[in-house]
Amino acid sequence: MSSRFTSPTLFCLMMLSASNSLTAAEKLERKVIHSQSSVVLSSADVSVAITERGGHMAPVTFFPKSDRPVQPYHISPWQDEKLTFDVPVLGPLRGDFFCLPFGGNSDEVNGEKHPPHGEVAGSDWTLSQPPKSGNNVTSMEMTLQTKVRAGKVTKRVFLVDGQSVVYTQHLIEGMSGKVPLGHHATLAMPEKEGAIRMAHSPIRFGLTNPGLFSDPTKGEYQSLAIGAKFTDLRHVPTLWKTPAETDCSAFPARRGYADLLSLFSVPATELKGSPAWVTATNAEAGYVWFAFKDPEVLPTTVFWIENHGRHGSPWNGRNSCLGVEDVCAFFADGLAPSTKPNIVSEAGIPTSVELSKSKPTAINYIQGVARIPAGFEQVRTVEFTAGQATFISTTGVKVTIAVKHEFLRGGAL
Repeated sequence: MSSRFTSPTLFCLMMLSASNSLTAAEKLERKVIHSQSSVVLSSADVSVAITERGGHMAPVTFFPKSDRPVQPYHISPWQDEKLTFDVPVLGPLRGDFFCLPFGGNSDEVNGEKHPPHGEVAGSDWTLSQPPKSGNNVTSMEMTLQTKVRAGKVTKRVFLVDGQSVVYTQHLIEGMSGKVPLGHHATLAMPEKEGAIRMAHSPIRFGLTNPGLFSDPTKGEYQSLAIGAKFTDLRHVPTLWKTPAETDCSAFPARRGYADLLSLFSVPATELKGSPAWVTATNAEAGYVWFAFKDPEVLPTTVFWIENHGRHGSPWNGRNSCLGVEDVCAFFADGLAPSTKPNIVSEAGIPTSVELSKSKPTAINYIQGVARIPAGFEQVRTVEFTAGQATFISTTGVKVTIAVKHEFLRGGAL
């Protein structure tokens, strides 16, 4: 088994109980949060709510006991309106959720017709392992039996004492064949234009969506060019002559439009063993949100830029968020385009993962929040040492936090 995959036995080792830990009942709550039945896992540093339908992770509260808690994730504005949806993922839509197959999945493939972002994003998960605490780690486990492509997906969430970090692992068993997959982290946007500043680890290049993303006949509008290549988020081609470029490193921006673009990480060898990363800095609120990934597993980051640009139901022109989606996929087009040759795979960048019934596939992922001082405007780079990450601002200010980024490759905490 490749080092990027995790043996299920490692999970058992991580769950050794400690005599001084809180009881499971004290670590877990069940609540209805914005119309969705949710389980809430907590530590002193983080509180994580996960919907039982779709396994969507939000709200997540970092520094919950402080006078300045941080809740970075988006919750869709139609919650609590008692709507019904033909697209199941729209029901609980919020925060971060796992997608398999990732994307719209409009076409049937080999007898499989998946809903957008797969059954895992809109079906009911079961709490299969109540919280356990030990060795400063608190965790929980949920499972889902898929039907369209029969198999089992296990969602594991870990919190580590003293860390403002959420570790997740999705273990895929019993399936075979190619599939696009990944995480769909969705960040809330403040009202002030440009308040969020994005940064990322080195990329090969970026591409705007290769086809029409927002259809005006459906009350949708986009601002970015179609299928345009770029190398800098600050200079992304638009549909217009003036301005011909726009800044996609600062959000919210371009009110009235909804767009999609993808960034493609450099190979893992160029990162010299360090994770690939993406950050969102809110200097006014005093924090930076981050996500770390193994670029061998999730080579692409899709930006879903939603700024009041969709006017059909349930959007109704009111949705503002930024999807920061670390995936192995061809944009958000789904199973068929991701598993066939395409312009991204022909450039040597995988757009699907080969699953095997004979061995599980584990997708490990890290998200978190770091406090930042005044003068920290935007991340320039991130440096990694054993059990730590240091965020270095464009102004030279440094912030170091504890985070076991080694989890990405081995799955151990």
